[in-house]
Formats: sequence, C-alpha cells, structure tokens
Amino acid sequence: MATSIRDKYSGVCIQAVVDEKYMMPIRGYENMPLVSLEEAVQPLVPILQDVQQMVYIVKQKCKNPSDGLTPDESASIMLYTMEWTPHDDSLYFALNNTLRSEDGQQKLEPWHLYLRLFLNALFRLPPHRTTAYRGVKLDLSEQYIKGKTFVWWGFSSCTTSSNVLQSDGFVGTTGTRTVFVIKCESARNIHKHSFYPSDDEILLMAATQCKVTSYIKQGDLHTIHLEEISSSFPLLQLVPTSTPSPIKPISA
Repeated sequence: MATSIRDKYSGVCIQAVVDEKYMMPIRGYENMPLVSLEEAVQPLVPILQDVQQMVYIVKQKCKNPSDGLTPDESASIMLYTMEWTPHDDSLYFALNNTLRSEDGQQKLEPWHLYLRLFLNALFRLPPHRTTAYRGVKLDLSEQYIKGKTFVWWGFSSCTTSSNVLQSDGFVGTTGTRTVFVIKCESARNIHKHSFYPSDDEILLMAATQCKVTSYIKQGDLHTIHLEEISSSFPLLQLVPTSTPSPIKPISA
C-alpha cells in the first residue's frame, strides 16, 4: 500500500557512510529495449511483491501526462516517487540501496529494463538549475565538512520549498536536524509526474557529485550548503533518448 509519509527526502542518513567510497560508474541498462512499465517491472516481482499492483495504480493516473512524456515514461517516474508501507518496501528504497552497494553492478541486473525506461523519461526532461532542500533528523555535520567532495550514488528526492521540508511530515522545526541546501545544475523537475505533486519535488540524478561550500549551526539545526559539480567522466551512463510513440508490449 502507498502512504503519504515521504521518507525518501531523508535518505541521506543511509548515504552518509557509503558515499565515502568511489565505485564503478552505473551502467548496463543503456542497450536494453524500451518496453512498457508492466514489462519493465517483471524482473522485479521477486524483489518487490507489490510492484505490479503499484504499476496498475500509477498507470491509471498517467493517461494524459505533461512534458510530452508517454504514459509509461510518466508512470515510471510516479512509481519511483510512491511511498509504500512499510517504506523500505518502496521501489525507490530498494533501487537506491542497490545503487549504493559495492556489488551494485551485479545486483542491478533485474533493474535494467526499469532503469532504461525511467532514465529515458528523466533525460527527456530539461536539466533544472535551482536551489533544492533535503534533510534528516540527525546531525550529519561531521560527515559533510566544508570543502569535501562526494558522490550520492542513489537518486535523491528534494523539494524546492523550504516550507515543505520544515513541515511535520518531513524534518519539522524542532529537535536535531540536518538540512542540505543544494545548488543544482542537472536535477529534473518531476512534480508533474510525482505521486505527491504538492511536494514540489525535483530529483537529483544518481551518481551526482557535490562539494560542501558552507556549514551553519543554529541550535539543533545544522544547515549544510552543497554545490553540484561535474565529475571527470560520466558516473551515470546516458541513454539514447527520442520522442517515442506509446510503448507497445514486446510480445505483441
């Protein structure tokens, strides 16, 4: 089942240690065929037992998508944004755990068809230069010191609204908190394709490299400013994008 608690905005608590490692670039999906979302998730059924039910839900909501995307492309984004109960059964949670694992290349094979469709959709959206926010109810200041560069290997959901992040469903306004203020260069604005459009959601691509530019402590609030920077070579393999007709099942 889907829920409205957006834990995906605080995934940095998982990434904090893993990001010290520089791993192999993410690839293997780029030559896969573009198929319908129903077919793309077939290899994921042993991993995510509710995935077919969730696909049905998002496909009903994506019959007339924005931004020139096909229903399957839009639905692949919406499926990523959904929170399931419990949240660690969510597709985004399983995918990002795989991307962050040291043997992720092998574990990523069942995801190749989905990633081909998902990335085709994301790369058809224009890069979005903006300031975005992401946070967690922890003190991560020691892991993100000024001048440090690092890679977030998973996709990172952010919001362009500081008010959304400070609401009770997210990090709130009391207690120990770390808020990342991110100067984005290549994020994608996905709020028109999100299961929660009021979140003003944008998505940092997997394998985004950032640099810590400043740190401010105000009581229990730790604010860390990040700037997206280019890597020496692509850490996320691009996919050939086109403006496709509605995707038909390959078995047809």
